[in-house]
Amino acid sequence: MSNQPPPLHYRTYELAAEGDWVVFVHGAGGSSTIFFKQIREYRKHYNVLMVDLRGHGGSASLREAARKVRYSFEDVSREIVDVMDHLGIQSAHFVGVSLGSVLIRTIAETQPERVKSMVLGGAITRLNFRSRFLVALGNLLKRVIPYMWLYRLFAWIIMPRPNHKESRILFANEARKLCQREFIRWFRLTYEINPLLRLFEEKELPIPTLYLMGEEDHLFLPPVRSIATRHAASELFVIEGAGHVCNVERPDIFNAQSLSFLSRVRKASATLPRVS
Repeated sequence: MSNQPPPLHYRTYELAAEGDWVVFVHGAGGSSTIFFKQIREYRKHYNVLMVDLRGHGGSASLREAARKVRYSFEDVSREIVDVMDHLGIQSAHFVGVSLGSVLIRTIAETQPERVKSMVLGGAITRLNFRSRFLVALGNLLKRVIPYMWLYRLFAWIIMPRPNHKESRILFANEARKLCQREFIRWFRLTYEINPLLRLFEEKELPIPTLYLMGEEDHLFLPPVRSIATRHAASELFVIEGAGHVCNVERPDIFNAQSLSFLSRVRKASATLPRVS
């Protein structure tokens, strides 16, 4: 365990000292509470690390992080790894939703030895025309109107159906904990997301990856279908009756599919020959 103070607020649930770790990474505007329907099942099988990203949840009160000027996907993802270093976690399985999927993929790109596998729910792998229009609109209006107006608008566009209401309310409640300045800092990340997503789409990593997508995730499911068919280490499971935040809307299926995937990954790694 490192003596350096952790850059982010975190919680751990430790099952066994030598057991595998699972790191949960939420999306922009949320917090680790977005995984409240996963914790009970996951902690039965794994050590669990929950982090609140810079400016979110419990990390909003960490002033040193809030003073940072530079916000890039690499900087933000490095803080997750810094928490792992603080706890002495060499490598882990990662579970993320929405923008958390981009941060996990960034860690896999920059420090692949830290990532045993990836479970990416509501994954963002490409922005279509409507997504790019939303980003452009947000960048145009982010300094002129209250950020919660923008956030609610985006939530309705991304999660429009009645059965998505719980997800919309959950994210709105968490987003209220942000301030306008913090929202603007995070929204600036959209300037660098397109080239990053193109890199991720073109460059396949040999890390077992499960995409869990809601069938009603109309903005992000089509490009994930494409990438999952072309990347040999990736697989896709589409959850019926779920939208973008499928871990909240159908936690039973999300938990069963993701835990089954992680079990297969563990068994496969256990059969690999040891390097002397």
